[in-house]
Amino acid sequence: MKRLLMIFLLALPMAAQQQKPAPEKPKPTPPPIVTPTEPAKPKEHPLTALPYTPSLDLASMDRTADPCADFYQYVCGGWMKSNPIPPDQASWSVYGKLTEENGEFLWGILEEAAKPAADRIPTQQKIGDYFEACMDEPRIESLGSTPLNSVLDEIAALKSKGDLANLLAEQHQKDYGSGWLFGFGSDQDYGDATQVIAFAHAGGLSLPDRDYYTKTDTKSKETRDKYVRHVTKMLELIGESKAQAEKDAQTVLRIETDLAKPALTRVERRNPYNLYHKMTPAQLSALTPLFEWKLYLVRSGLITINTMNVTEPKFFKALNNELKTVPLSDWKAYLRWHAVHSRAAYLSNAFVVEDFNFFRKTLRGVNELPPRWKRCVRYVDRDLGEAMGQEFVRRTFSADTKAKTVDMTRRIEAAMESEIKALDWMTDATKQRAIEKLHAVANKIGYPDRWRDYSSLDVKRGDFFGNATRATVFESRRELAKIGKPVDRGEWGMTPPTVNAYYNAQMNDINFPAGVLQPPLYDPKLDDAPNYGNTGSTIGHELTHAFDDEGRQFDGQGNLKDWWTPEDAKKFEERVQCVRDQYAQYTVVDDIKINSKLTSGEDVADLGGTLLAYIAWKDALANQHLEPIDGFTPDQRFFIGFAQWACENERPENLRVNAITNPHSPGKYRVNGIVSNMPEFEKAFNCHDGNPMVRGAKACKVW
Repeated sequence: MKRLLMIFLLALPMAAQQQKPAPEKPKPTPPPIVTPTEPAKPKEHPLTALPYTPSLDLASMDRTADPCADFYQYVCGGWMKSNPIPPDQASWSVYGKLTEENGEFLWGILEEAAKPAADRIPTQQKIGDYFEACMDEPRIESLGSTPLNSVLDEIAALKSKGDLANLLAEQHQKDYGSGWLFGFGSDQDYGDATQVIAFAHAGGLSLPDRDYYTKTDTKSKETRDKYVRHVTKMLELIGESKAQAEKDAQTVLRIETDLAKPALTRVERRNPYNLYHKMTPAQLSALTPLFEWKLYLVRSGLITINTMNVTEPKFFKALNNELKTVPLSDWKAYLRWHAVHSRAAYLSNAFVVEDFNFFRKTLRGVNELPPRWKRCVRYVDRDLGEAMGQEFVRRTFSADTKAKTVDMTRRIEAAMESEIKALDWMTDATKQRAIEKLHAVANKIGYPDRWRDYSSLDVKRGDFFGNATRATVFESRRELAKIGKPVDRGEWGMTPPTVNAYYNAQMNDINFPAGVLQPPLYDPKLDDAPNYGNTGSTIGHELTHAFDDEGRQFDGQGNLKDWWTPEDAKKFEERVQCVRDQYAQYTVVDDIKINSKLTSGEDVADLGGTLLAYIAWKDALANQHLEPIDGFTPDQRFFIGFAQWACENERPENLRVNAITNPHSPGKYRVNGIVSNMPEFEKAFNCHDGNPMVRGAKACKVW
């Protein structure tokens, strides 16, 4: 089960791109898409050490470009030219490349751990045996679709729609996400951040977003037609006749469309008040009386539950109408589809390839299925991430790096406090509450203080499907067991090797895994300028999320609480609207513009975070005389370091998906859109009014 957290990410790494987003920046046309002239040669051996790329890479630049006209091209033009999109990727970026390198390094760790040895410690045994089972293609291939037999038999045995509760209670614990009709799990109570309560939320869809079902443009209709053909093929693989599979695929689309219509849009979900509706089980039953909630809760082990958050009551009311009007035979078709869809990655090659062909090739333009080792590394990271993370941290993350990044974080927080105190648009009362919240932010750097205990998870060699199922059930039960208990504020939402960072509004913490604190993002070999520009801006970005349009609605303890005066909230929104208006002019791909109502939280965090990092860097180097390096002044090195994290190439198909689903703007706009608002950049590169990178009187500033 997937927790519904108010988490704000810096970017989405390649490892998580299965059905998720990525970053961007301002441009009249998207960055050039470079494709390889021939397929990349498959890697035969894992890395034994992480390669080194500096955080300010001169070779990545295009010195023929004018930094005042297109700073992104100036800092990333060389990188885009020399880094074509690999055939197994939807996009390729500095973050994606580091994710790939971390993955290759983890591959080596897992191959070593997979060798039976008397001195293997329990965590090594689990990650090694899981990886070995995942890599055992002959065994997986020999099983075909047989691992699905038990769930397909359960679906076939349903006697009435009243039996759905019993089936879903079991299947929700075996499936990540909320694909089976709705989602159910645990999370912090928005109103009391010290406690964990149950959450029921909208779900039941397979396409990346509810808009895929509701939009009427030609491209959306073509996508739905291709989706129906994909569902048909998958149902045929589990033994349905072509005629039956075609009929059932249309049924799946019809049901999912009806479930999509009452669901909130992504923009509506940005307002946490739209997602907070505490109810008793009886009240939820009144919304959906045709679903046996009492049975569902009992089978989920939640006999004594007396309150929950129903994030979208309108959805559950509409679900009741679906239960009333859709016949049991159609529900069985829908459930068969979700059974095979949710487990396709663990089955034989025919299922894996067909799943890839639609969700990665058709939707995102990816040309080739990633090699087996890469997929298996991702599954181990997902299911045993903190066990594998211990091995990664031990080899890659030094105490010196942790100390320096902790110091950087504290300096950026001090800069944030100074900026809050100096704001001319915020009243003293709101300033005081903001500073209280800032002081309450918890900084999590590198890895958890306490590692997760996987001792009760049974991992067997030669049983990939079983391992994946047991790991999912382990995590689901771990989440459900939190209900009714105090929040564990030491818990992390990302694994240590992850190349990403996040702010959690309910925890009020900023989190920077060891994976994102590696070169070329954090580079201990280089001067502070590019490090503050890159990692410092990341830290500032996440810190700013505590005060963005979503994060500001939570207080220092993580409670959903309005602590702003109405006047301050109005002035804040006016400044955010400046950013929305700016980014709404940028083109993602074709004639599709950025949905700045969706991206404004990330855009504002980019702007505020970069400014905070610049202020903190200046403070750290106070009274020091710095000379130019490689012909660039310290200020120029700061901004080049800031920008080079965002270098990327993206396939047009992926850009289209991201335009609907991704709360981040494209990489080019995450650079040009920021520096064009900063007088500090204008001065560093001697730009002038009228240059594209100078907005002048139109410049936006929130913090």
